[in-house]
Amino acid sequence: MFRSVAFCFLLLLSHSLALAGEVRISAAASLTDALTEITEIYGRQQAQVGFVRNFASSGTLAKQLSAGAPADIFISADPKWIDFLRGQKLVATDSIQVLTHNQLVFVTGPEVPAVSLEELPKLERIAIGSPDSVPAGQYARQALSALGLFDSLLAAGKLVYAKDVRQALMYADRGEADGAFVYRTDALLARNAAIRFVVPADLYPEVTYPMALTPAGAQNPEAVAFFDCLQSAEARAVLSKHGFVVK
Repeated sequence: MFRSVAFCFLLLLSHSLALAGEVRISAAASLTDALTEITEIYGRQQAQVGFVRNFASSGTLAKQLSAGAPADIFISADPKWIDFLRGQKLVATDSIQVLTHNQLVFVTGPEVPAVSLEELPKLERIAIGSPDSVPAGQYARQALSALGLFDSLLAAGKLVYAKDVRQALMYADRGEADGAFVYRTDALLARNAAIRFVVPADLYPEVTYPMALTPAGAQNPEAVAFFDCLQSAEARAVLSKHGFVVK
């Protein structure tokens, strides 16, 4: 847990947070719980700082920023969306950092027999995030394609696309799908569904969460201070508590 008084104390002093301000964060849906906890703790320490949190799939958020949506900090579950915004000069290139990592797992409800990756064709409905905008869905597609399963499952109508990884988890948790590809951090939140297997790491790229300040964020002292705190040992401890892989 964070130390009640010392959380990012030195960083806060170094940025001299004398002016009240707002920090607007657009972050991958899988970070909802961990980042909400971090911002709430920070907000209790620095009451003059307010947060506007926007959680959705990384692709959706990147497209929002591209269309002019306001944000100070962008955190993606896939480096490609940072690259997408960097190409449009919508993130401060020198601020890009890796926040944390995650693992892809497959979950099913208690009524579904244990199943392996190779046995997925036996299932009728498999939830994944839409691969074009949801990184977890893209990773699932890559893993399934590596085994020659994706096209056949898609053709058989067995893949159920979700708007983000949390919705994919909900489908499995409610029994609306036989199983779902989600991050390990999301699986830990399920009421009914449980992890059946961890997807082998050699089947898809490492799940990496890069973050960056936007040009507006780089000019916002409150955003810069909080961005630094996200890289602190205290913030990493919260991420670890929520199941993220911290290196």
